[in-house]
Amino acid sequence: MVEPEHGPITQVEHTHPRCWVCVLSCLLLACLYVGSLYVWRSSLPRDHPSVIKQRCASVLLVSALSPAVVKAWMHWADVKVDVSVWELMGVRLESLVPAAILPLLLTMVFYLGPLFHAVVDNPKGFTGELHSALDVQSWKLCVGDVLWLRNQVVAPATEELVFRGAMLPMLVPCAGPTAAIFMAPLFFGVAHFHHIIEQRRLHKDSMSVILLVSGMQFLYTTVFGVFTAFIFMRTGHVVGPVLCHSFCNSQGLPDISSAMQHPQRSALLFLHLMGLLLFLVLLFPLTDPVFYGAIPVCSLAPPPASVCQIK
Repeated sequence: MVEPEHGPITQVEHTHPRCWVCVLSCLLLACLYVGSLYVWRSSLPRDHPSVIKQRCASVLLVSALSPAVVKAWMHWADVKVDVSVWELMGVRLESLVPAAILPLLLTMVFYLGPLFHAVVDNPKGFTGELHSALDVQSWKLCVGDVLWLRNQVVAPATEELVFRGAMLPMLVPCAGPTAAIFMAPLFFGVAHFHHIIEQRRLHKDSMSVILLVSGMQFLYTTVFGVFTAFIFMRTGHVVGPVLCHSFCNSQGLPDISSAMQHPQRSALLFLHLMGLLLFLVLLFPLTDPVFYGAIPVCSLAPPPASVCQIK
């Protein structure tokens, strides 16, 4: 691994970690996170304000306890590092500004088509969209809305801290950084299957429809998890994944079918394609470790740690 000019990277004693301890620790965290949602007995739907408040309290508590799980794993797996557990989990100040801005910019590039779609559908065009984004009153209303707080703040922060910040350091010593990027999102995707329980309880759809929807949700949450895990491994920060997660929650999946029925279909489809291509072109340059200093989680990787090195 190439060392940054301003200081050496964190060192770790590279022993042979017990892989079963790594996997079980991640499984424990996933179960704690999902299980905490169901400690409250309620017949109300998940979007009811009281249910949202209870569940937010639960996942915030699990997130606060996640460093203790990582610390316990380090003891059981005999892993030693010379940084704090919080730094290992991506909660650190070094290079915080680029770690917040560059991954979010990369994600916005991917959404070039949907963002342009919103502009052309706004009667006031780009000015209207910009005014909406900067309107203080709108932000005050959002902050007072528990549904918005769950989707844009609590869910992104807690899910990224637990499923990326805590799990990736536990998987990297055993699987290596590249494999860990693809393994951690599986816990994230499977964790979303708990929605099946609520759908069955409310009898909204048939079991076949519920399973189909849950399967699709597993697919896109896993793909998204790979992206944010990649961001975490390349930057060593959890703030980038949190902001990207929040932005994607606000946008949803790109609506290609709507773009195909739009009067400006050609321009919208072109921008959807350009957004994807620019995203792929900028993926490695905007996540170049040179912007982010020494990356603690990369020091856990047995050589060669390719994901941490590619520029």
